[in-house]
Amino acid sequence: MEQTNQFLGTERIGKLMRQYAVPCIISLLVGALYNIVDQIFIANASYLGSYGNAANTVVFPLTVVALAIAVMIGDGCCAFVSLSLGQGDRAAAKTSVGNAVMMSIISSLILTVLYLAFQPQIIALFGGTVNEETFACSREYFFYISLGIPFYMFGQAMNPIIRADGNPKFAMASTLAGAVANIILDPVFIFLFHWGMMGAAVATVIGQIITAALAVWYLRRMKIIKPSQKDFRIDREICGRTLLFGVTSFLPQISLVAAMAAINNMVRKYGALDPVFGQAQYAQIPMAVVGIVMKFFQIVISIVVGMAAGCIPIDGFNMGSGKAARVKSLFTRLLLAEAAVGAVAFVVAVCFPQQLISIFSAANESSYYTSFAIQAFRTYLCMIVLACVNKACFIFLQAMGKAAASTALSMIREVVFGVGFALLLPVFFGLDGVLISMPVSDILTFAVAVFLICRTYRELNTPACIAAANRL
Repeated sequence: MEQTNQFLGTERIGKLMRQYAVPCIISLLVGALYNIVDQIFIANASYLGSYGNAANTVVFPLTVVALAIAVMIGDGCCAFVSLSLGQGDRAAAKTSVGNAVMMSIISSLILTVLYLAFQPQIIALFGGTVNEETFACSREYFFYISLGIPFYMFGQAMNPIIRADGNPKFAMASTLAGAVANIILDPVFIFLFHWGMMGAAVATVIGQIITAALAVWYLRRMKIIKPSQKDFRIDREICGRTLLFGVTSFLPQISLVAAMAAINNMVRKYGALDPVFGQAQYAQIPMAVVGIVMKFFQIVISIVVGMAAGCIPIDGFNMGSGKAARVKSLFTRLLLAEAAVGAVAFVVAVCFPQQLISIFSAANESSYYTSFAIQAFRTYLCMIVLACVNKACFIFLQAMGKAAASTALSMIREVVFGVGFALLLPVFFGLDGVLISMPVSDILTFAVAVFLICRTYRELNTPACIAAANRL
Protein backbone atom coordinates (compact mmCIF):
# COMPACT_ATOMS: atom_id res chain seq x y z
CA MET A 1 0.00 0.00 0.00
CA GLU A 2 1.40 3.43 -0.95
CA GLN A 3 2.13 5.87 1.85
CA THR A 4 0.68 9.38 1.97
CA ASN A 5 1.89 12.68 3.36
CA GLN A 6 -1.36 14.06 4.79
CA PHE A 7 0.49 14.84 8.03
CA LEU A 8 1.96 17.91 6.25
CA GLY A 9 -1.45 19.51 6.63
CA THR A 10 -1.99 18.56 10.29
CA GLU A 11 1.31 18.27 12.16
CA ARG A 12 2.67 21.24 14.14
CA ILE A 13 4.52 23.73 11.92
CA GLY A 14 7.57 23.90 14.19
CA LYS A 15 7.97 20.13 14.21
CA LEU A 16 7.60 19.92 10.44
CA MET A 17 10.24 22.63 9.96
CA ARG A 18 12.72 20.71 12.10
CA GLN A 19 11.88 17.42 10.42
CA TYR A 20 12.32 18.74 6.88
CA ALA A 21 14.65 21.72 7.17
CA VAL A 22 17.43 20.22 9.29
CA PRO A 23 18.25 17.33 6.92
CA CYS A 24 18.00 19.74 3.98
CA ILE A 25 20.41 22.18 5.65
CA ILE A 26 22.88 19.40 6.31
CA SER A 27 22.55 18.14 2.73
CA LEU A 28 23.29 21.57 1.28
CA LEU A 29 26.10 22.25 3.75
CA VAL A 30 27.70 18.97 2.88
CA GLY A 31 27.25 19.74 -0.82
CA ALA A 32 28.92 23.12 -0.31
CA LEU A 33 31.82 21.43 1.47
CA TYR A 34 32.97 19.74 -1.75
CA ASN A 35 34.47 22.92 -3.17
CA ILE A 36 35.34 24.41 0.22
CA VAL A 37 37.22 21.32 1.41
CA ASP A 38 39.12 21.25 -1.87
CA GLN A 39 40.15 24.85 -1.35
CA ILE A 40 41.24 24.29 2.25
CA PHE A 41 43.53 21.40 1.32
CA ILE A 42 44.78 23.18 -1.80
CA ALA A 43 45.62 26.27 0.25
CA ASN A 44 47.56 24.24 2.78
CA ALA A 45 49.63 22.48 0.12
CA SER A 46 52.84 24.52 -0.12
CA TYR A 47 53.31 23.63 -3.80
CA LEU A 48 49.87 25.07 -4.68
CA GLY A 49 49.10 27.88 -2.20
CA SER A 50 47.34 31.02 -3.39
CA TYR A 51 47.73 30.00 -7.05
CA GLY A 52 45.65 26.91 -6.40
CA ASN A 53 43.28 29.01 -4.30
CA ALA A 54 42.79 31.45 -7.15
CA ALA A 55 42.25 28.56 -9.59
CA ASN A 56 39.59 27.12 -7.31
CA THR A 57 37.87 30.52 -7.33
CA VAL A 58 37.94 30.57 -11.14
CA VAL A 59 36.39 27.10 -11.50
CA PHE A 60 33.84 27.48 -8.70
CA PRO A 61 31.29 29.46 -10.79
CA LEU A 62 31.38 26.73 -13.42
CA THR A 63 30.23 24.15 -10.87
CA VAL A 64 27.47 26.59 -9.91
CA VAL A 65 26.23 26.52 -13.53
CA ALA A 66 25.78 22.75 -13.18
CA LEU A 67 24.15 23.22 -9.79
CA ALA A 68 21.77 25.85 -11.20
CA ILE A 69 20.44 23.47 -13.83
CA ALA A 70 20.22 20.61 -11.32
CA VAL A 71 18.30 22.58 -8.70
CA MET A 72 15.96 23.97 -11.35
CA ILE A 73 15.01 20.42 -12.21
CA GLY A 74 15.05 19.08 -8.66
CA ASP A 75 13.39 21.97 -6.82
CA GLY A 76 10.88 22.42 -9.63
CA CYS A 77 9.96 18.76 -9.42
CA CYS A 78 9.79 18.94 -5.61
CA ALA A 79 7.38 21.91 -5.72
CA PHE A 80 5.31 20.31 -8.50
CA VAL A 81 5.08 17.00 -6.66
CA SER A 82 4.09 18.66 -3.36
CA LEU A 83 1.34 20.71 -4.99
CA SER A 84 0.11 17.70 -6.98
CA LEU A 85 -0.06 15.49 -3.90
CA GLY A 86 -1.85 18.25 -2.01
CA GLN A 87 -4.45 18.19 -4.78
CA GLY A 88 -4.55 14.39 -4.85
CA ASP A 89 -3.03 14.10 -8.34
CA ARG A 90 -0.54 11.29 -7.80
CA ALA A 91 -0.21 10.49 -11.53
CA ALA A 92 1.15 13.96 -12.35
CA ALA A 93 3.59 13.69 -9.44
CA LYS A 94 4.98 10.40 -10.77
CA THR A 95 5.39 11.73 -14.29
CA SER A 96 7.21 14.79 -12.98
CA VAL A 97 9.74 12.57 -11.17
CA GLY A 98 10.36 10.39 -14.22
CA ASN A 99 10.79 13.42 -16.46
CA ALA A 100 13.10 15.10 -13.93
CA VAL A 101 15.40 12.07 -14.06
CA MET A 102 15.60 12.25 -17.85
CA MET A 103 16.12 16.03 -17.91
CA SER A 104 18.99 15.83 -15.41
CA ILE A 105 20.77 13.13 -17.41
CA ILE A 106 20.40 14.84 -20.80
CA SER A 107 21.33 18.34 -19.59
CA SER A 108 24.39 17.10 -17.66
CA LEU A 109 25.83 15.31 -20.68
CA ILE A 110 25.36 18.40 -22.86
CA LEU A 111 27.06 20.63 -20.28
CA THR A 112 30.00 18.24 -19.93
CA VAL A 113 30.62 18.26 -23.69
CA LEU A 114 30.51 22.07 -23.77
CA TYR A 115 32.95 22.34 -20.86
CA LEU A 116 35.46 19.96 -22.41
CA ALA A 117 35.18 21.54 -25.86
CA PHE A 118 35.64 25.17 -24.76
CA GLN A 119 37.80 24.79 -21.66
CA PRO A 120 40.44 27.50 -22.29
CA GLN A 121 37.91 30.11 -23.38
CA ILE A 122 35.64 29.44 -20.39
CA ILE A 123 38.52 29.71 -17.92
CA ALA A 124 39.58 33.01 -19.46
CA LEU A 125 36.00 34.28 -19.23
CA PHE A 126 36.05 33.78 -15.46
CA GLY A 127 39.35 35.55 -14.83
CA GLY A 128 41.74 32.62 -14.99
CA THR A 129 44.34 34.54 -16.99
CA VAL A 130 45.44 36.62 -14.02
CA ASN A 131 48.85 34.92 -14.37
CA GLU A 132 50.32 31.76 -15.95
CA GLU A 133 50.41 29.72 -12.75
CA THR A 134 46.74 30.35 -12.00
CA PHE A 135 45.74 29.50 -15.57
CA ALA A 136 47.63 26.20 -15.48
CA CYS A 137 46.09 25.21 -12.14
CA SER A 138 42.63 26.19 -13.39
CA ARG A 139 42.89 24.05 -16.52
CA GLU A 140 44.00 20.98 -14.59
CA TYR A 141 41.28 21.31 -11.96
CA PHE A 142 38.54 22.17 -14.45
CA PHE A 143 39.22 19.19 -16.73
CA TYR A 144 38.64 16.57 -14.05
CA ILE A 145 35.74 18.46 -12.44
CA SER A 146 34.06 18.50 -15.87
CA LEU A 147 34.21 14.70 -16.04
CA GLY A 148 32.17 14.50 -12.84
CA ILE A 149 29.43 16.91 -13.94
CA PRO A 150 26.86 14.18 -14.87
CA PHE A 151 27.18 12.54 -11.45
CA TYR A 152 27.12 15.88 -9.62
CA MET A 153 24.02 17.14 -11.42
CA PHE A 154 22.12 13.87 -11.04
CA GLY A 155 22.79 13.68 -7.30
CA GLN A 156 21.85 17.33 -6.74
CA ALA A 157 18.67 17.08 -8.85
CA MET A 158 17.46 13.93 -7.08
CA ASN A 159 18.09 15.31 -3.59
CA PRO A 160 14.95 17.53 -3.38
CA ILE A 161 12.91 14.82 -5.12
CA ILE A 162 13.87 12.36 -2.39
CA ARG A 163 12.78 14.96 0.17
CA ALA A 164 9.45 15.35 -1.64
CA ASP A 165 9.01 11.58 -1.31
CA GLY A 166 9.04 12.07 2.47
CA ASN A 167 12.62 10.96 3.20
CA PRO A 168 14.76 14.02 3.96
CA LYS A 169 17.08 11.89 6.10
CA PHE A 170 18.13 9.71 3.17
CA ALA A 171 18.64 12.82 1.03
CA MET A 172 20.99 14.10 3.72
CA ALA A 173 22.78 10.77 4.14
CA SER A 174 23.46 10.34 0.42
CA THR A 175 25.06 13.76 0.16
CA LEU A 176 26.97 13.23 3.40
CA ALA A 177 28.43 9.94 2.17
CA GLY A 178 29.89 11.59 -0.90
CA ALA A 179 31.31 14.53 1.04
CA VAL A 180 32.94 12.28 3.63
CA ALA A 181 34.65 10.38 0.82
CA ASN A 182 35.90 13.69 -0.60
CA ILE A 183 37.25 14.80 2.79
CA ILE A 184 39.10 11.51 3.24
CA LEU A 185 40.53 11.36 -0.29
CA ASP A 186 41.58 15.03 -0.62
CA PRO A 187 44.58 14.84 1.75
CA VAL A 188 45.55 11.42 0.38
CA PHE A 189 45.63 12.61 -3.22
CA ILE A 190 47.07 16.08 -2.53
CA PHE A 191 49.67 15.42 0.20
CA LEU A 192 50.47 11.70 -0.10
CA PHE A 193 50.29 11.20 -3.88
CA HIS A 194 51.14 14.86 -4.74
CA TRP A 195 48.51 14.90 -7.48
CA GLY A 196 47.90 18.63 -6.95
CA MET A 197 44.79 20.14 -8.52
CA MET A 198 44.04 16.84 -10.23
CA GLY A 199 43.97 15.11 -6.84
CA ALA A 200 41.49 17.60 -5.41
CA ALA A 201 39.22 17.24 -8.44
CA VAL A 202 39.36 13.43 -8.55
CA ALA A 203 38.48 13.23 -4.84
CA THR A 204 35.48 15.45 -5.51
CA VAL A 205 34.30 13.39 -8.48
CA ILE A 206 34.53 10.13 -6.53
CA GLY A 207 32.35 11.66 -3.81
CA GLN A 208 29.83 12.80 -6.41
CA ILE A 209 29.68 9.30 -7.91
CA ILE A 210 28.83 7.87 -4.49
CA THR A 211 25.98 10.38 -4.00
CA ALA A 212 24.60 9.70 -7.47
CA ALA A 213 24.73 5.91 -6.92
CA LEU A 214 22.78 6.23 -3.67
CA ALA A 215 20.18 8.39 -5.44
CA VAL A 216 19.70 5.68 -8.07
CA TRP A 217 19.28 3.08 -5.33
CA TYR A 218 16.58 5.18 -3.64
CA LEU A 219 14.69 5.95 -6.85
CA ARG A 220 14.10 2.22 -7.27
CA ARG A 221 12.55 2.08 -3.79
CA MET A 222 10.49 5.29 -3.50
CA LYS A 223 7.73 5.27 -0.88
CA ILE A 224 5.08 7.79 -1.92
CA ILE A 225 5.96 8.54 -5.55
CA LYS A 226 6.75 5.37 -7.51
CA PRO A 227 7.24 6.26 -11.19
CA SER A 228 6.67 3.46 -13.68
CA GLN A 229 8.46 2.99 -16.97
CA LYS A 230 5.98 5.17 -18.88
CA ASP A 231 6.66 8.08 -16.52
CA PHE A 232 10.18 8.37 -17.91
CA ARG A 233 8.90 9.30 -21.36
CA ILE A 234 9.26 13.03 -21.89
CA ASP A 235 5.99 14.90 -21.41
CA ARG A 236 6.44 18.47 -22.65
CA GLU A 237 3.65 19.89 -20.52
CA ILE A 238 4.91 18.27 -17.31
CA CYS A 239 8.50 19.27 -18.10
CA GLY A 240 7.38 22.82 -18.78
CA ARG A 241 5.50 23.15 -15.49
CA THR A 242 8.35 21.49 -13.56
CA LEU A 243 10.91 23.90 -15.01
CA LEU A 244 8.59 26.85 -14.44
CA PHE A 245 8.42 26.03 -10.74
CA GLY A 246 12.18 25.50 -10.68
CA VAL A 247 13.21 28.59 -12.62
CA THR A 248 13.31 30.65 -9.44
CA SER A 249 15.93 28.26 -8.07
CA PHE A 250 17.81 28.43 -11.37
CA LEU A 251 17.91 32.20 -11.82
CA PRO A 252 19.60 33.11 -8.52
CA GLN A 253 22.24 30.44 -9.14
CA ILE A 254 22.91 31.26 -12.79
CA SER A 255 22.85 34.99 -12.18
CA LEU A 256 25.26 34.40 -9.30
CA VAL A 257 27.55 32.94 -11.95
CA ALA A 258 27.22 36.14 -13.95
CA ALA A 259 27.98 38.15 -10.82
CA MET A 260 31.02 35.99 -10.06
CA ALA A 261 32.27 36.38 -13.62
CA ALA A 262 31.90 40.15 -13.28
CA ILE A 263 33.58 40.15 -9.87
CA ASN A 264 36.47 37.92 -10.98
CA ASN A 265 37.16 40.08 -14.01
CA MET A 266 36.90 43.32 -12.03
CA VAL A 267 39.28 41.86 -9.44
CA ARG A 268 41.71 40.94 -12.22
CA LYS A 269 41.37 44.31 -13.96
CA TYR A 270 41.55 46.62 -10.95
CA GLY A 271 43.97 44.41 -9.07
CA ALA A 272 46.42 44.98 -11.91
CA LEU A 273 46.10 48.74 -11.27
CA ASP A 274 46.74 48.40 -7.54
CA PRO A 275 50.26 49.36 -6.35
CA VAL A 276 50.64 46.07 -4.48
CA PHE A 277 48.51 43.57 -6.36
CA GLY A 278 49.74 44.90 -9.68
CA GLN A 279 53.02 43.10 -8.94
CA ALA A 280 53.25 39.66 -10.57
CA GLN A 281 53.97 37.76 -7.33
CA TYR A 282 50.83 39.18 -5.65
CA ALA A 283 48.45 39.32 -8.64
CA GLN A 284 46.49 36.20 -7.64
CA ILE A 285 45.85 37.31 -4.03
CA PRO A 286 42.66 39.39 -4.54
CA MET A 287 41.01 36.59 -6.55
CA ALA A 288 42.03 33.96 -4.00
CA VAL A 289 40.70 36.09 -1.12
CA VAL A 290 37.41 36.97 -2.77
CA GLY A 291 36.91 33.27 -3.45
CA ILE A 292 37.43 32.45 0.22
CA VAL A 293 34.95 35.11 1.34
CA MET A 294 32.42 33.78 -1.11
CA LYS A 295 32.94 30.26 0.26
CA PHE A 296 32.05 31.49 3.76
CA PHE A 297 29.01 33.20 2.27
CA GLN A 298 28.15 29.92 0.54
CA ILE A 299 28.13 28.12 3.88
CA VAL A 300 25.73 30.67 5.34
CA ILE A 301 23.50 30.63 2.27
CA SER A 302 23.45 26.82 2.36
CA ILE A 303 21.86 27.07 5.81
CA VAL A 304 19.44 29.74 4.63
CA VAL A 305 18.45 27.90 1.46
CA GLY A 306 18.28 24.63 3.38
CA MET A 307 15.73 26.04 5.78
CA ALA A 308 13.65 27.56 2.99
CA ALA A 309 13.93 24.59 0.60
CA GLY A 310 13.13 22.20 3.43
CA CYS A 311 9.84 24.06 3.82
CA ILE A 312 8.89 23.65 0.14
CA PRO A 313 6.98 20.36 0.63
CA ILE A 314 5.17 21.81 3.68
CA ASP A 315 4.36 25.08 1.94
CA GLY A 316 3.36 23.45 -1.34
CA PHE A 317 1.12 20.84 0.27
CA ASN A 318 -0.70 23.39 2.43
CA MET A 319 -1.11 25.82 -0.47
CA GLY A 320 -2.46 22.98 -2.59
CA SER A 321 -4.83 22.06 0.26
CA GLY A 322 -6.00 25.68 0.70
CA LYS A 323 -4.66 26.01 4.28
CA ALA A 324 -3.51 29.63 4.12
CA ALA A 325 -3.24 30.08 7.91
CA ARG A 326 -0.62 27.34 8.13
CA VAL A 327 1.29 28.85 5.22
CA LYS A 328 1.33 32.24 6.97
CA SER A 329 2.61 30.70 10.20
CA LEU A 330 5.34 28.87 8.29
CA PHE A 331 6.40 32.06 6.50
CA THR A 332 6.70 34.00 9.76
CA ARG A 333 8.79 31.33 11.45
CA LEU A 334 11.03 31.02 8.42
CA LEU A 335 11.76 34.75 8.14
CA LEU A 336 12.66 34.96 11.85
CA ALA A 337 14.93 31.93 11.63
CA GLU A 338 16.71 33.26 8.53
CA ALA A 339 17.32 36.63 10.17
CA ALA A 340 18.83 34.87 13.20
CA VAL A 341 21.22 32.90 10.98
CA GLY A 342 22.27 36.13 9.26
CA ALA A 343 22.92 37.82 12.61
CA VAL A 344 25.23 35.02 13.75
CA ALA A 345 27.07 35.07 10.41
CA PHE A 346 27.52 38.85 10.67
CA VAL A 347 29.15 38.57 14.10
CA VAL A 348 31.52 35.83 12.91
CA ALA A 349 32.52 37.66 9.71
CA VAL A 350 33.08 41.02 11.38
CA CYS A 351 34.69 39.86 14.62
CA PHE A 352 36.74 36.84 13.53
CA PRO A 353 37.97 37.39 9.95
CA GLN A 354 41.59 36.58 10.77
CA GLN A 355 40.60 33.24 12.29
CA LEU A 356 38.52 32.43 9.22
CA ILE A 357 41.30 33.25 6.80
CA SER A 358 43.80 31.18 8.82
CA ILE A 359 41.86 28.06 7.84
CA PHE A 360 43.04 28.74 4.29
CA SER A 361 46.71 28.84 5.24
CA ALA A 362 47.18 32.59 5.58
CA ALA A 363 50.34 31.89 7.60
CA ASN A 364 52.09 30.79 4.41
CA GLU A 365 51.15 33.96 2.54
CA SER A 366 52.27 37.60 2.62
CA SER A 367 50.85 40.21 4.99
CA TYR A 368 49.01 41.71 2.01
CA TYR A 369 46.99 38.50 1.77
CA THR A 370 45.82 38.72 5.40
CA SER A 371 45.08 42.45 5.45
CA PHE A 372 43.05 42.32 2.23
CA ALA A 373 41.17 39.25 3.50
CA ILE A 374 40.15 41.01 6.73
CA GLN A 375 38.91 44.01 4.78
CA ALA A 376 37.04 41.75 2.36
CA PHE A 377 35.21 39.81 5.08
CA ARG A 378 34.10 42.92 6.93
CA THR A 379 33.01 44.86 3.86
CA TYR A 380 31.54 42.23 1.57
CA LEU A 381 29.43 40.60 4.29
CA CYS A 382 28.33 43.58 6.36
CA MET A 383 24.70 43.23 5.17
CA ILE A 384 24.49 39.46 5.30
CA VAL A 385 21.39 39.58 7.54
CA LEU A 386 19.45 41.21 4.72
CA ALA A 387 20.89 38.74 2.21
CA CYS A 388 19.52 35.85 4.29
CA VAL A 389 16.02 37.33 4.50
CA ASN A 390 16.05 38.11 0.77
CA LYS A 391 16.97 34.53 -0.10
CA ALA A 392 14.22 33.09 2.11
CA CYS A 393 11.69 35.34 0.40
CA PHE A 394 12.76 34.11 -3.08
CA ILE A 395 12.31 30.45 -2.25
CA PHE A 396 9.14 30.71 -0.18
CA LEU A 397 7.33 32.64 -2.89
CA GLN A 398 8.42 29.93 -5.35
CA ALA A 399 6.94 27.21 -3.14
CA MET A 400 3.66 29.15 -2.94
CA GLY A 401 3.45 29.01 -6.73
CA LYS A 402 4.25 32.73 -7.11
CA ALA A 403 6.84 32.13 -9.81
CA ALA A 404 6.56 35.63 -11.34
CA ALA A 405 7.17 37.51 -8.06
CA SER A 406 9.95 35.18 -6.99
CA THR A 407 11.65 35.34 -10.37
CA ALA A 408 11.41 39.13 -10.51
CA LEU A 409 12.96 39.53 -7.07
CA SER A 410 15.73 37.07 -7.91
CA MET A 411 16.54 38.85 -11.15
CA ILE A 412 16.59 42.25 -9.48
CA ARG A 413 19.04 41.04 -6.83
CA GLU A 414 21.36 38.89 -8.87
CA VAL A 415 21.39 40.54 -12.30
CA VAL A 416 20.30 44.18 -12.03
CA PHE A 417 22.05 44.84 -8.71
CA GLY A 418 24.53 41.96 -8.41
CA VAL A 419 26.09 42.24 -11.85
CA GLY A 420 25.36 45.93 -12.34
CA PHE A 421 27.06 47.17 -9.18
CA ALA A 422 29.94 44.68 -9.56
CA LEU A 423 30.71 46.34 -12.91
CA LEU A 424 29.91 49.94 -11.97
CA LEU A 425 31.30 50.53 -8.49
CA PRO A 426 34.91 49.42 -9.21
CA VAL A 427 35.07 52.18 -11.84
CA PHE A 428 34.85 54.72 -8.99
CA PHE A 429 36.33 52.81 -6.05
CA GLY A 430 38.71 50.27 -7.58
CA LEU A 431 39.02 47.00 -5.65
CA ASP A 432 36.95 48.48 -2.82
CA GLY A 433 34.10 48.85 -5.29
CA VAL A 434 34.04 45.09 -5.82
CA LEU A 435 33.66 44.56 -2.08
CA ILE A 436 30.89 47.12 -1.51
CA SER A 437 28.82 45.85 -4.46
CA MET A 438 27.44 43.05 -2.30
CA PRO A 439 26.03 45.08 0.65
CA VAL A 440 24.65 47.79 -1.67
CA SER A 441 22.80 45.12 -3.68
CA ASP A 442 21.34 43.51 -0.55
CA ILE A 443 20.09 46.79 0.90
CA LEU A 444 18.22 47.72 -2.26
CA THR A 445 16.85 44.20 -2.74
CA PHE A 446 15.57 44.15 0.84
CA ALA A 447 13.48 47.24 0.14
CA VAL A 448 11.71 45.34 -2.63
CA ALA A 449 11.48 42.16 -0.53
CA VAL A 450 9.71 44.01 2.30
CA PHE A 451 7.01 45.10 -0.13
CA LEU A 452 6.51 41.51 -1.37
CA ILE A 453 6.50 40.11 2.17
CA CYS A 454 3.80 42.56 3.28
CA ARG A 455 1.73 41.84 0.17
CA THR A 456 2.03 38.09 0.75
CA TYR A 457 0.77 38.44 4.32
CA ARG A 458 -2.22 40.42 3.11
CA GLU A 459 -3.03 37.83 0.47
CA LEU A 460 -2.80 34.96 2.95
CA ASN A 461 -5.55 36.66 4.97
CA THR A 462 -8.01 36.67 2.06
CA PRO A 463 -10.27 33.91 0.71
CA ALA A 464 -8.97 34.67 -2.78
CA CYS A 465 -5.61 33.21 -1.77
CA ILE A 466 -7.19 29.87 -1.03
CA ALA A 467 -9.04 29.89 -4.33
CA ALA A 468 -5.81 30.70 -6.18
CA ALA A 469 -4.00 27.87 -4.42
CA ASN A 470 -6.65 25.43 -5.52
CA ARG A 471 -6.16 26.47 -9.16
CA LEU A 472 -2.40 25.70 -9.15
